Amino acid sequence: MNGRSTASARPVVTVLGSSGFVGSAVLAALATRPVRLRAVARGPSAVPHGAATVDVRQADLSSGALPEAVAGSDVVVCLVTHSGGWRAAESDPESARVNVGIMRDLLAALGTERPAGPPPLVVYAGAASQVGLPPRSVLDGSEQDRPATEYDRQKLAAEELLMAADAEGTVRGVSLRLPTVFGEACAPGARDRGVVSAMIRRALRQEPLTMWHDGTVKRDLVHVADVADAFAAAIDRPSPLTGRHWLLGAGRGDALGDVFHEVARIVAARTGRRPVPVVSVDAPADAPATDFADVTIDSSPFRAATGWSPRLPLREGLDRTVAALSQES
Repeated sequence: MNGRSTASARPVVTVLGSSGFVGSAVLAALATRPVRLRAVARGPSAVPHGAATVDVRQADLSSGALPEAVAGSDVVVCLVTHSGGWRAAESDPESARVNVGIMRDLLAALGTERPAGPPPLVVYAGAASQVGLPPRSVLDGSEQDRPATEYDRQKLAAEELLMAADAEGTVRGVSLRLPTVFGEACAPGARDRGVVSAMIRRALRQEPLTMWHDGTVKRDLVHVADVADAFAAAIDRPSPLTGRHWLLGAGRGDALGDVFHEVARIVAARTGRRPVPVVSVDAPADAPATDFADVTIDSSPFRAATGWSPRLPLREGLDRTVAALSQES
């Protein structure tokens, strides 16, 4: 069986990027399952408590460690992305090596095992922004992709490699395109660098909350715990999902000005200070056009296929995030 689990054994589920913000949340969600859970990251991963047996491995996946890291896996959750985000992708060659090259290496490693039974399942963390400038006010995943940044082109390239491997039968591939994710970290060092947490940290420092627009620009905000549950749902019911991408979202389309004002109020209530102001400022010259476009996501296709839906209301998610970040500061 080339190291993969038999029908009677616990499946091996490997999480690549398990020490990151989303990765640590996925690791915690999967730790409740009766599986052999392998946590792989460059830095240390926190070991969650639960029904799973957990094998923690520190490895630099861009330096030849990947084949051993995924050997014998029944499921691989690929959450590895270059830490510099979209800005680094514009100029740093290492970004493509991580964002695209690791997927290429992963598929090559899994393709050499050739086990009996179904091929391994690979669940990839894509990005809703891969579509580029939204062609309509509500996205459902049927849109043609026209990525507008180098980062999104790299994410799309990795996704296309996965879909090609699925078509060839090397793996069963699923891409979950993530919306704007926020929330409290599930492990030490798993820092959320997204816009919501950035604004909460500013409010806790009593700094104004700044916007590059008038506040009406919308984003689909989903708490990281709900995103982690979506990965677990995809692993539970992969059959209707393989071979394509799926959008995750709450379907609200929250105006960022309203969100930032709510952040200011929640932080003020916690600290006993006056709410910090929310102000519009000039955008930097390199701000991508997608930063000024509304994003609302209809995730009903994924919900119908898996039964998943986001559970945390926005206010509760913001409350939890402010509580956690106030302890950090």
